[in-house]
Amino acid sequence: MRVKIDPDICTGCELCVTTCPEVYKMEGDKSIVIANTVPRDAEASCRKAVEECPVEAIIIVEE
Repeated sequence: MRVKIDPDICTGCELCVTTCPEVYKMEGDKSIVIANTVPRDAEASCRKAVEECPVEAIIIVEE
């Protein structure tokens, strides 16, 4: 599983970073993906971040 963040939509609320720090981090005022592939043990928290993103800026890319 991989994820992408649309930087044009991201508001920098940091919810994804708090929920799944293994995959996301802040860079300036936007969140970025730091893992090419989501670690298996982080998939549940990563999906939670996708579901809870208030502006739906995170996209899951299934492999």
